[in-house]
Amino acid sequence: MANAVKKNRKIFVLDTNVLLHDYKSIHNFDEHDIVVPITVLEELDRFKKGNDIINFHAREFTRELDKLSGDKLFNGGLSLGRGKGKLSICTGQHASEQLSTSFPENTPDHRILAIAEHLHLKNGESRPLILITKDINLRMKAKSLGIMAQDYHNDMVQNIDDIYENVKSSDVTDDMAISDMYESMEGVPVERFELPKPPLAHQYFIFRNNSKSGLGHYDPFNKVVNRVEKTRTYGIDPRNAEQTFALDALLRPEVQLVALTGKAGTGKTLLALAAAIHQRKMYTQIFLARPIVPLGNRDMGYLPGDVDEKIGPFMQPLFDNLSVIKQKFKMQSKEHSRIEEMQQTEKLMITPLAYIRGRSLSRVFFIVDEAQNLTPHEVKTIITRAGEGTKMIFTGDIQQIDSPYLDTKSNGLTYLADRMKGQDIFAHVHLVKGERSYLADLASNLL
Repeated sequence: MANAVKKNRKIFVLDTNVLLHDYKSIHNFDEHDIVVPITVLEELDRFKKGNDIINFHAREFTRELDKLSGDKLFNGGLSLGRGKGKLSICTGQHASEQLSTSFPENTPDHRILAIAEHLHLKNGESRPLILITKDINLRMKAKSLGIMAQDYHNDMVQNIDDIYENVKSSDVTDDMAISDMYESMEGVPVERFELPKPPLAHQYFIFRNNSKSGLGHYDPFNKVVNRVEKTRTYGIDPRNAEQTFALDALLRPEVQLVALTGKAGTGKTLLALAAAIHQRKMYTQIFLARPIVPLGNRDMGYLPGDVDEKIGPFMQPLFDNLSVIKQKFKMQSKEHSRIEEMQQTEKLMITPLAYIRGRSLSRVFFIVDEAQNLTPHEVKTIITRAGEGTKMIFTGDIQQIDSPYLDTKSNGLTYLADRMKGQDIFAHVHLVKGERSYLADLASNLL
């Protein structure tokens, strides 16, 4: 039996982007062996300096490796623990003629390929070898050489359609259920709506019965459905049912974590910001942050100016949302002056996400914009910093991902919506209709 288990053990070769995506990934391969090419360590070394979460991951993996240090890392492999495989570091190998002919450039990717190819040829069919990388092109190159290659699946969402269940349309046979929902302050027992399956915590419903319709929210604590009414929030009026649901979730004190998804122009960030300012007295600070993902793979260092001038273009969409709220009030109004004062006293801060790390997050209304560009581990790192009285909002469009190593199933926003679904302090609303303009909505749908 032991020999059979040993024979079935696979060899996984990890690319740099996997370790930067999840620095604890080496512990997620069960009984199989893991090989880290020496080139990966060289690449990680270049990522160690900096304040971004990706730099933090590079440093943390180096520390993980230091805990396991020993000669066996370079000679036979070091056990990762009971029931786990071995971890080894493989030094450079000469590329085969086929690899050299197909990919003559001496790049880190090709050096990793050379190591994977060497181990593949050395072990043959007795030990299947799989290259794990989030780089699609590298996976294609490996497959062209006869090497199996896969994405890192450990934190991927398997069925993405399941995350959209938090807003449902439902026909109601009880003629009085909708009317009673609007008249009762305590809510209506959920059984009266005869839902096809038990509702999720903080699930929202569009109920219909003949000529009647109503918006409802399921209260997981009292097992009742409450009415949801349109609420003007610091000058912002919800324009559709989903926006009404989003504001309801943002204003509910018992909901400490909110995910707002939807295409561009659906009002995700604007609603979150308006709700934050509306509830300013409940929190010591309001943080509005976003990860910096330069387009076209050009680093911020290419941009002219000092640090503030470099990050300015990336933060501008957040300032645009704040300007929309300001424009709802006259320049001389107390509401307009209040926003200006909040910015000056740093009660309201708009900043890159990297600048938030290390700060205390107690009694903070924390909005993370463009969260689809975060990894699942980055989302976890952010949420686990939440102190008492903090409310966290993650907004984004999972169809508009700028990171080359994330997709609709592996990004942090999808992961959050999937793993937190049904928890009694979490609400998720998917916004469907664009409200920026008819032109913007048409372009979003057709282009």
